[in-house]
Amino acid sequence: MDLSTARWRTSSRSNGTGGNCVEVAGNLPGVVAVRDSKDRTGPVLAFPPTAWRAFLTRFTRAD
Repeated sequence: MDLSTARWRTSSRSNGTGGNCVEVAGNLPGVVAVRDSKDRTGPVLAFPPTAWRAFLTRFTRAD
């Protein structure tokens, strides 16, 4: 997967204190890429956009 054009966004749930930090790139054709912002050269998970939307719908909630 070519990630050279990925525009990474840090999750609004990431607090910058070294905890759970996730970045998402949703600008790639046909895929949403997810990585650990503390390990930007590490592995990347890739999901079809429909699966990513289903995940967000299921696991996000208002605080």
